Amino acid sequence: MLLTGPSGSGKSSLAARSGLPVLRLDDFYKEGTDPTLPLVEGSSDIDWDSPESWDADVAVAAVAELCRTGRTEVPVYDIATSSRTGTETLDISRTPLFIAEGIFAADIAARCQELGLLADAICLRGRPSTTFRRRLARDLREGRKSLPFLVRRGLRLMRAERGIVARHVALGAHACGGDEALGRLAAAAAGRHRSASTAAA
Repeated sequence: MLLTGPSGSGKSSLAARSGLPVLRLDDFYKEGTDPTLPLVEGSSDIDWDSPESWDADVAVAAVAELCRTGRTEVPVYDIATSSRTGTETLDISRTPLFIAEGIFAADIAARCQELGLLADAICLRGRPSTTFRRRLARDLREGRKSLPFLVRRGLRLMRAERGIVARHVALGAHACGGDEALGRLAAAAAGRHRSASTAAA
C-alpha cells in the first residue's frame, strides 16, 4: 500500500493508526552533499519537494525485497542535517500488507504496479491552510530546518498544494480524506489476508 500526499497532510499519523508495518520512504532522500540535488527556481534553497531529491531506485528495491522476503535494510535519514546516519533492518514478519509512506510514494506507483507489488495507492487530501499549520508545527518541533527556510517552503507548498494532489492522482493515487483512506487500508488488508501468500505495498 503506497500512501502519499503533501508534506504535513497526516500520512505518518494515519499509517501509525492503521497498525500495519511502515516503510518510511523519506529515509531514501539524497544526502545534502549530493551534486544532483535540485534547487528551487530563483533561489539557493534545495528543493526537497522535488522527486529529484530522492532515490526512487533504491526505494523500489526496498519495497520489492520486503514483498519478496519480509525484511530489508533501509537507511536512517536525519532531515535536520540532510544526511544518512546509518542503516536499520525493517522486518515485517511476512505480514501480507505494509504501508510505504512518503511525499514521493506516487512516483513509484507505476513501477510497483508493473512488478505486481501494489495493493493500492492513496493520496491524503485536506485543506491547504490546515496542512500548512500542521507541517510548520511539526518541522519546528523536530528542528528540521531553519525557521526562514520552513516558512518559505511552507508558503510555497500551500500555494502549490492542489497541484501536488493533482500530480499524485495523475501518477495513479486515489485522493481522499483520512476516514476514506483508513477504509481503503482495511479493505486492502482484508483482501490480502484472504488471498495473498506474499507481501504487497
